[in-house]
Amino acid sequence: MVFASSLFLLVFLPLFLVAYHLAPVSKRNLVALIASLIFYMWGAPMFFWILITLLIINFYVVRSIDSNTSHHKFSRKTLLTISLIINLGTLAYFKYANFFVDNVNYLLQNIGFSSVGWTEVALPIGISFFTFQSITYSLDVYWRKNEALKSIFDYLLYILLFPQLIAGPIIRFNTIAGEIKDRSRNYTLENKLKGVYIFIIGLSKKVFIANEVGGFVDLVFENSGELSLFYSWLGIVAYAIQIYFDFSGYSDMAIGLGKIMGFNFPENFKSPYTSKSISEFWRRWHITLGAFMRDYLYIPLGGNRTTKTRNLINLVVVFLLSGLWHGASWNFVIWGAWHGAFLMLERLFLGKLIKRSPGVVNLIYCNILVLIGWVFFRAGDLTQATAYLKNMAGVKNGMASIELPDNGFFFFLLAGIIFSLITLTSAGKKAENFLFFSDHTKKEHIVLSSASVVLFVVCVSYISASGFNPFIYFRF
Repeated sequence: MVFASSLFLLVFLPLFLVAYHLAPVSKRNLVALIASLIFYMWGAPMFFWILITLLIINFYVVRSIDSNTSHHKFSRKTLLTISLIINLGTLAYFKYANFFVDNVNYLLQNIGFSSVGWTEVALPIGISFFTFQSITYSLDVYWRKNEALKSIFDYLLYILLFPQLIAGPIIRFNTIAGEIKDRSRNYTLENKLKGVYIFIIGLSKKVFIANEVGGFVDLVFENSGELSLFYSWLGIVAYAIQIYFDFSGYSDMAIGLGKIMGFNFPENFKSPYTSKSISEFWRRWHITLGAFMRDYLYIPLGGNRTTKTRNLINLVVVFLLSGLWHGASWNFVIWGAWHGAFLMLERLFLGKLIKRSPGVVNLIYCNILVLIGWVFFRAGDLTQATAYLKNMAGVKNGMASIELPDNGFFFFLLAGIIFSLITLTSAGKKAENFLFFSDHTKKEHIVLSSASVVLFVVCVSYISASGFNPFIYFRF
């Protein structure tokens, strides 16, 4: 069940909102949990009981960490280790076992041995997101940033809350613990209406831009070995727009739904294509993943408090693992290494050059690097990525029989580019602040509500006329 589907928009969501709104304050968490369980079971019934069992075990392990008042840290550390093994072990098995076996078999075959027999492991939906949230819960309790939740139902709600369950944002426990415990939350009319507007903006991003340019992206990458210079650049620019509006669209829908329910989920994107360095890009792109990696990996490794050499090594490790988090493929490892390498270079000397260079030059520099990185992210394997990059460089210049996209494609692509860069202007910043962060007058609510109804009807019409179109980050 995806947000951009008739089933979700016309059946699941209305039924949930009615039940949630009519439920007594003390029962809202229970209603939200039941809806979240149904939501996950609908998409991944075969993994449901495995997930629930592991979460229940982790809940009691972490509760033991919280209640352990011994002055000897070994016991608490042992319990934390058990919790991390449960979470990281689950992630490693389901997401990386196939990758590991495939690489072992490749090595064995190259040195003359027979390959290892293996049954492919299916990937549970959203496993990268809910395991990371479970890890933040364990570590936040261990570091005594928050007490462990006393109710297992509240814990399950934190992990499985359906708006962010499948593709984030990654919500750290210490940022939402109070709202989980406080059933009344910020459940005001202003917050609910603002949530509706943000949800509709996210839905529109997915339907009108991501989906509209995505078909051409698929066509281009199907012919990646025979593309002209023009088509290869057009294709990767279109993919940059597709993935941004697809993922930020999902995040907006999740944030909007959270507000409707009284939760405040963290911002996940902040106009990343306006960045003038790779360092800035990662402060604006998938913000919650960057914050997780910083607080739960980079800082524990030493962060900036180490030697310059160690600090650079820490950066590379963090971005190699960030790439691998996105998928069990060498493409993602190289994508992470590509960004990590330029972050390292900016720490060494590029950062000084960037400060002295005109803003437009830095903007072009950053976006060209990001576009090259997207090739590895989108390509099916390294062979396809290499062929595509050769086309972009003009080294291998083919002429695939791809029809030039119609005017509709260029309209939506241009709209995507404009909206991606609009906060470079003062008017764009004001519009963003008005739509996402400001409280509104009664007249403004009337205008925004009317526009939301129109956009919702048009979006549903588009969705009804198209097939199943999941979000890109569902596979992570």
